[in-house]
Amino acid sequence: MRARVRAAWSRAAGTLVRRAWTWAGMVGSIGPHDRAGRKFGTFGEGSIICFPTNTVFNERYIHIGSGTMIGPQATLSAGMVPGQECLSDPVVRIGDRCLIGKGSGIVGHFSIEIGNDVWTGHHVYITDQNHGYDDISRPISQQSQPERPVFIGDGSWIGHGTVVLPGARIGRHVTIGANSVVTGDIPDFSVAAGTPAKVIRRHVEGTGWVRER
Repeated sequence: MRARVRAAWSRAAGTLVRRAWTWAGMVGSIGPHDRAGRKFGTFGEGSIICFPTNTVFNERYIHIGSGTMIGPQATLSAGMVPGQECLSDPVVRIGDRCLIGKGSGIVGHFSIEIGNDVWTGHHVYITDQNHGYDDISRPISQQSQPERPVFIGDGSWIGHGTVVLPGARIGRHVTIGANSVVTGDIPDFSVAAGTPAKVIRRHVEGTGWVRER
């Protein structure tokens, strides 16, 4: 009898917890018309940053287009610390109709531009700043942190777990395989994968798909 009562209470409690979490997700998400959304440089109609977020700061330097969804546990930042005056504006630009996967991080310091209709898998990391290591006598955290702009073209897909590093330029309608590390130029209409990511297939007008050797 006691076991049945405990089981019934457990089911009821589980239902309440799930309903409460669903409610928290709805009211905790960031949209264009609430106070948190108005902190952004722009926040387009129909866009949403899902609850819960991870780290979000210096929103005024982050511009988000319309119809874009950024998944839960995302990191979105501009600069090193909250309240920093950044040299460029926007620092991070995310286009229209994008989908940024759960647990992803977009950490900008100078220029990260993501075009329209770009989708990513979960846990993708995009940054335009790296750590210098010219002086082996000093901690890496105290050395220069060079910045190079990052660009991701319209209609591209960035696979789960991919890292996009400073200076990367990903063209239009590009697919990046899961767990890749992108460091350089990936041309339009191609498929790339690996560490560092290399083109493995590309689409040639009049010929179709060509496999790279």
